[in-house]
Amino acid sequence: FFLCLKVEKRTKGKLQKQICQVVLDHFEKQYRAELGDAWSSVRAVLTSPWCWQHAVLLNRFCQSPGLESSLAEQGYHPAFPAALPYVPAALRCYTSTAPGRFPSQRHQPGRLKEYFLLNAASLLPVLALEVQDGEGVLDLCAAPGGKSVAILQCAHPGHFHCNEYDDLRSRWLEQTIESFIPDPLINLITVSKLDGRQIGDLQPEFYDKVLVDAPCSNDRSWLFSADPQQAVLRLMQRKELSFLQFQLLRSAVKALRPGGCLVYSTCTLSRAENSDVINLLLNSCSNVVPVDISGMARGVSQEFTFLSGTQEHELLVLPEKGRAWGPMYVAKLKKVSST
Repeated sequence: FFLCLKVEKRTKGKLQKQICQVVLDHFEKQYRAELGDAWSSVRAVLTSPWCWQHAVLLNRFCQSPGLESSLAEQGYHPAFPAALPYVPAALRCYTSTAPGRFPSQRHQPGRLKEYFLLNAASLLPVLALEVQDGEGVLDLCAAPGGKSVAILQCAHPGHFHCNEYDDLRSRWLEQTIESFIPDPLINLITVSKLDGRQIGDLQPEFYDKVLVDAPCSNDRSWLFSADPQQAVLRLMQRKELSFLQFQLLRSAVKALRPGGCLVYSTCTLSRAENSDVINLLLNSCSNVVPVDISGMARGVSQEFTFLSGTQEHELLVLPEKGRAWGPMYVAKLKKVSST
């Protein structure tokens, strides 16, 4: 029952991560039903870490002469075309169709990093949020900080609140911000460790934009759970996540000013944590309406593969070989009134 399959890294022949069979069996049953024929190709990517890819997000606050030409020489190309409805000129991200990982940079106190390695699909919630200079922005579940860094590549918020409830992850968030953001701008950032479910009551109608990158059943990491017993416990508790996500969304709606927008995202394929949560919110909050992001999806269709049949206010990135980005679910909503 707790059998783990050994996964070999083909390029070097070394034993790498181990697939937890109980998680794979669970995913096989659920995602075969939810994704149909698309699951086979997604499964092939999720169970093959040697084909995973990393995008390179350049840090506009750190000069890096020669970096872009070096990326080009290694087969990287700019990720987001000008055809997108909203791509800030300052946002520079490079991707490659080949698997592999660009060398990472270590954290050094007092020294900014030149780039951030991430799953390219992680930038879609940030692009959907469309942050403008001077706006009040809340990143409700901010750790480890990649999306917070990406937001600051796009615009200079009037004030930027990065929240992370978990103590260890909050320290990770603070280190990420220190690694990428210069001192003058850091003064505009508030990092807190509040329960995200309470922020709406603590700061009602305070923000123009809210990102809810919610805690979820992270499909990639769960598949490679080092402790099979912990994996079984996670799967048992999985049903509880959707209620937490709904509570975080309700808090985000309260924290939004009328006319403000929120973006909800997860890194799971699970319908219960994605569309079902958003539909529950829309059905229970009469002052929230969906926002069409299908134009953004069309604009990045060369980079990403999307599940067909989703509604116009949502998208789901499906990993496939050569474009091993995701899973990433994104939905956008707007608050139209106080009640």
